[in-house]
Amino acid sequence: MRDETTATADLTAALETLAAAPRLLVALDFDGTLAPFADDPSEVGALPGSWAAVLTLQRAADTEVVLVSGRPLGSLAAVTHAPAGMALVGSHGVEWRVDGHDEAALSDDEVARVARIGAALDEVGARFPGVVIEHKPAGHGVHTRRVSAEVAAEANAAASSAAHEADADVLERGGKDILEFAVRHVTKGDAIARLRELRGADAVFFAGDDVTDEDGFRVLGDGDVGVKVGEGDTLARHRVADPAALTDVLKQLARLRAVR
Repeated sequence: MRDETTATADLTAALETLAAAPRLLVALDFDGTLAPFADDPSEVGALPGSWAAVLTLQRAADTEVVLVSGRPLGSLAAVTHAPAGMALVGSHGVEWRVDGHDEAALSDDEVARVARIGAALDEVGARFPGVVIEHKPAGHGVHTRRVSAEVAAEANAAASSAAHEADADVLERGGKDILEFAVRHVTKGDAIARLRELRGADAVFFAGDDVTDEDGFRVLGDGDVGVKVGEGDTLARHRVADPAALTDVLKQLARLRAVR
């Protein structure tokens, strides 16, 4: 395993190369990446230093910042207070606020499927005090941060069984203290690949902390930079310890991009 000094030097070198790209896309997860986790998802906020760097990058020439989150688009906009010109992608790539336009139209069949799965998960939630069922436009999340590991495992098993019984084609994906069920098989990787094409980006920076962010790291190529925040197996080539450590990375990228 590389030592910390070598890893830091490698990331610094990668950022210097990345900052020279003619057109740069900076894609960022929010919870656990720009912001520490909180028991109440509505009370989280980006670390001030990270957000200042994000806004600096957003103002840099030929640079676009997009927040790519598992949160519903409305929740993401509310907790970030992102400026109107900043692109947002919610629900793991289902909902888009890009170029001032919202995109999240579901078919009548999808709306019915979401409702059916939600009703089944509400019944599970009622059986497990402390487990929170979050209803999203294209699916639902089962939050277990407030319960023990044993209760979480039992609740997740019950939720999985109920969701798949309600809808055989539901997409199930796990995360940190959350199990999610969606009616569209769309990932953060799909979103980043689409954004790269839409913006004609020559290089991409992506940072994320959760299992669902691995889909984003998977679509990165030569010349791109992926940063895993925190512990866990990852496809990212670089890693930092926590959101506070990512602040320094974003500040460095912002400085490099501003003076290129």
